[in-house]
Amino acid sequence: MGRTIAKIAVAAAIPSIDKPYDYAVPQALTEKCVPGVRCTVPFGRGNKRSEGVVLALEEEGERRELKCVEGVLDEEPVFTEEMLKLALWVRDRFFCTLYEAARAMLPAGMWFTDSGRRVGDKVQKFAALAVSGEEALDAAAHKRLRSPRQSEILELLAGIGEAPVSDILAFTGTNQSTLNALEKQGFLELSLREVYRRPVIAAGERAPEIVLNDEQERAFEGLLALLRKRQAGAALLYGVTGSGKTSIYIRLVREALKMGRTALVMVPEIALTPQLLHIFSSHFGDDIAVLHSSLTVGERYDEWKRIRKGQVKVVIGTRSAVFAPLTNLGLVVIDEEQEHTYKSENAPRYHARDVAKYRCVKNDALLVLGSATPSVESMYAAKTGKYSLFTLSERYNTQPLPRVLFADMREELKSGSDTAVSGVLREELSKNLANGEQSILFLNRRGASSLVMCGECGYTFECRNCSVSMTYHSVGRRLRCHHCGWSQPVPEECPQCHGRLKFVGVGTQKLEEELKELFPGVGIVRMDTDTVQRAGSHQALLSKFQQERVPILLGTQMVTKGLDFANVTLAAVISADQSLYAGDFRAHERTFSLITQVVGRSGRGEKEGRAVLQTLTPDNPVLVMAARQDYMAFYDHEIRARMLMNVPPASDMVTVTVTGLQEAEVLRGCVRLSEALKRAFGPHAEVLGPAPAGITKVNNRYRYKLTLALQNDHRAREVIRAQLRAFRADRESRNLTVYADPDPLE
Repeated sequence: MGRTIAKIAVAAAIPSIDKPYDYAVPQALTEKCVPGVRCTVPFGRGNKRSEGVVLALEEEGERRELKCVEGVLDEEPVFTEEMLKLALWVRDRFFCTLYEAARAMLPAGMWFTDSGRRVGDKVQKFAALAVSGEEALDAAAHKRLRSPRQSEILELLAGIGEAPVSDILAFTGTNQSTLNALEKQGFLELSLREVYRRPVIAAGERAPEIVLNDEQERAFEGLLALLRKRQAGAALLYGVTGSGKTSIYIRLVREALKMGRTALVMVPEIALTPQLLHIFSSHFGDDIAVLHSSLTVGERYDEWKRIRKGQVKVVIGTRSAVFAPLTNLGLVVIDEEQEHTYKSENAPRYHARDVAKYRCVKNDALLVLGSATPSVESMYAAKTGKYSLFTLSERYNTQPLPRVLFADMREELKSGSDTAVSGVLREELSKNLANGEQSILFLNRRGASSLVMCGECGYTFECRNCSVSMTYHSVGRRLRCHHCGWSQPVPEECPQCHGRLKFVGVGTQKLEEELKELFPGVGIVRMDTDTVQRAGSHQALLSKFQQERVPILLGTQMVTKGLDFANVTLAAVISADQSLYAGDFRAHERTFSLITQVVGRSGRGEKEGRAVLQTLTPDNPVLVMAARQDYMAFYDHEIRARMLMNVPPASDMVTVTVTGLQEAEVLRGCVRLSEALKRAFGPHAEVLGPAPAGITKVNNRYRYKLTLALQNDHRAREVIRAQLRAFRADRESRNLTVYADPDPLE
């Protein structure tokens, strides 16, 4: 009988040499070394130890000179067969290594091989009666005078049978030696048990059965028919803000569970999970797990284990939750499907929507994409029959959409005002304060001022590591780069001409300060990355806003979607033009979506809602359509432009980025790669560039990119992968890094 050979994805395998590597499995490890476990192996000329994942086993035919697996890290497989196949697909689809694909599927903390850093199981000592309750009570009576502490413990356990040792010691005020004595006498059994670190979920009371209106019912019945087919399918649920999409999700999840299947519900922002968890837990109780980046390492690991062991049927989470190890998956819901946060910016550069499609195909499951402003690609797929389309055209409570007021900031400038709060917005905020109603203000820039410059010579403070201006933060009076994190104190005068410095633009900090001056003593909650860095801070701030009825909530994108507060009757976009002229083909789509979402936060209860858009271009058609909440008009306008530009969905797009420390070297490398790709593709792809990335220098590395318009199929990806491999092997590229990104955001 020949040796067993393991095919292993090795962490140390860089992209140019990435493949499954063959290792011999020692006799002592044959039972443990199975597909799906992690292991350690020697790799490279120096046989440096590296982590790996066992993908498959085979019996050796011809005897070969092979290195051996050194050790196995798991008692049982952490990857199912489905997840291993998914890793292979992710590698092909998103230009990453096998190890990077596999690593993305496991919770942080599981990849460290040294026990000091690797997250482990949490155990707790339990005490359980080793005798019947009657015997325990009898013994307690005899011990009451001689050993009162032992008597208390026996009486306690006679009623509950078992309990954590820490609880017993706290309740009885005794110590461990008393428990040890009872164990020696045969009354107790002490043992260590695994316990789960669970995130805190603010569960509500058990919710009554959801009642849908006629329009919701029609959409639900259509989606339910697709779910019951038990065939892979995708549907777009397009509904205006406040139309009750979440209620339909809950009904669909309940139906999937009745069919004996599991469900995954995804949201784009951590800020949205507390409200959604509260709603879902009121319907499904503890049959829910949550996965997002604000959990502690231990909580994330234990939630993953509960899912892997089949102890929960519903998972709610952000982007990485798409890899949750659910079995018999029947339903995947992606809420606010148009959001850019579903796209990973690091290897593997996957889009959660694409991974969800793959999983639905492999599980004969239904994918439901929900949005008030679907991506142009998704609506195009629905219009051309690739997706089923269901529409909710009215709010659930039949209230009209908010009335939108434009604040022309040109008039503010003409009057000599440099305020961030227009006269229109001041008036509307005053009305809300007088009526005891709440307001949400959106500004997509944190910090105090976007720019500090010299009023005499025009000098600006640029980051020493990145080609961007630094943002002023009033706390600590520091300039900070939001890309690399470098900061410096603000000098008293211009370092170039000693002139007086001016603070230009406005961020959330400065807006908060201005509001406090305009409305002294009025409560304000600010939500941006500076205020929500601690775990649970999203939920705490939102709870404060809701429960204490704080008059004003202001923040960045985390306040634009998913929030449902009945007392909010005013929403405002402080700078509606900010993302409109970003210079990439998705700028109009992002702007329309943001404004629609912000406006949709208002008037979700019984009171009429209003919204204010502050803009320098009030006649811009994108802003006008967003104010009317007219998505279909926007889609018709946008799809024509996309087809003319030959950008998604007219064609697929892949960007190839070259980075390095010397700008000229990066540009030369990008030109070489452009020529090679043009030769390889011929007329089958359009290769544009080189062009500098949106931010040319980040962390002292220059970045230039090529843009490919093509059909993103397996053959095209193989051509790109071959050209990247050749580029990396070229001696002229030894100081450069290159990577490809399918379906880039910009």
